[in-house]
Amino acid sequence: MRVLPAGHDRTCAARMAAPVGLMLSLAAALAVAYVLPAAAQSPDESILTYQGPDRTQRLIEGAKKEGELTYYSALIVNQALRPLTAAFHAKYPFIRITYWRADSEDIETKVAAEMRANNLVGDIIEGTGLAELAVRAGLAQPIWSPQLVGIPERLHDPDHLWVPTRMSYFGIAYNTKLVPPGTQPISYDDLLDPKWKGKMAWPLLSAIGSSLFVTNLRVAWGDDKAMAYLQRLRTQNIVNFGAGNPRTLVDRVIAGEYPIALQIFAHHPLISAAKGAPVGAQLLPPVASSAGTLLVPKDSRHPYAAALLMDFLLSKEGQQILASAEYLPVRTDVEPLATIAAIVPSRVGVEENFISPQKLNAYTESSAKIVEDLFR
Repeated sequence: MRVLPAGHDRTCAARMAAPVGLMLSLAAALAVAYVLPAAAQSPDESILTYQGPDRTQRLIEGAKKEGELTYYSALIVNQALRPLTAAFHAKYPFIRITYWRADSEDIETKVAAEMRANNLVGDIIEGTGLAELAVRAGLAQPIWSPQLVGIPERLHDPDHLWVPTRMSYFGIAYNTKLVPPGTQPISYDDLLDPKWKGKMAWPLLSAIGSSLFVTNLRVAWGDDKAMAYLQRLRTQNIVNFGAGNPRTLVDRVIAGEYPIALQIFAHHPLISAAKGAPVGAQLLPPVASSAGTLLVPKDSRHPYAAALLMDFLLSKEGQQILASAEYLPVRTDVEPLATIAAIVPSRVGVEENFISPQKLNAYTESSAKIVEDLFR
């Protein structure tokens, strides 16, 4: 197994966050890039959607001929990417797997550059924010996995251009010294209490930050009700955390700089609390959720090996490796770590609103404009 250098590891939040403007510009770049002439689809690429009983055997035979695979991923290297690829290589030692780890937006930039050069290197890519760009830019090709049977139907792509790999649930973080447990907001209406005025912050520039907060309410409540609520929320003087990094914002809450942070990964405070930090997490129904996604670019040079890796990542074995690395699995038969299970809405009876890549693609630009108009 070989590894391509990609700089130092960053936190889970850093690799998942992408500024809205950058995402939109990258989408445009990808769209332009794919106007370039592309090679005709290889007959082998149909293996990505093959559903016959001999699928695995055919994949193995094809992958032995290919002999290699290049995997671009936003997973943290030591925490998840290295153990995942090591387990895959142990299972299929005839595949020389090379991975390149970067933040999702950097993966998007690299794939776009490769497409412009008509030299696609990445055979399979995974991260957050990639699927909506693929939908917009026509980057991905249809894929299917028998492992999808273990994943709730609501997380499936009706167009079969991506598959979900890991979940994110969003909520609030609060400093338990400044906001004693039992006094924290437990609903969106609670955020309107005058006592929280000027005491809340949210990640401004992240597509999974303030914009997703707005998108969640628009999708769940409709635009009229959501806008009426947001007009009231604007008077609370929410601090716009310009770094766009929800994990860093949680750290600021722990330090006491902000009593409350909105729209953060709900499991991050629980991980810190388990280590003794004065922080708690709270879900606000409906809880916004999103999925990390995997796709296979058009003209992938090693579709057989790519399909094997996809099936492995979605399998119970692959999902258990992710779960042990403090990621939230998409399979219903894989348990999250006990330290973070309390923020899985289905486990605690809290309403969830899954924001699919298609919805992110449809809403993010207009939701970012609402944030700009009301909160900046």
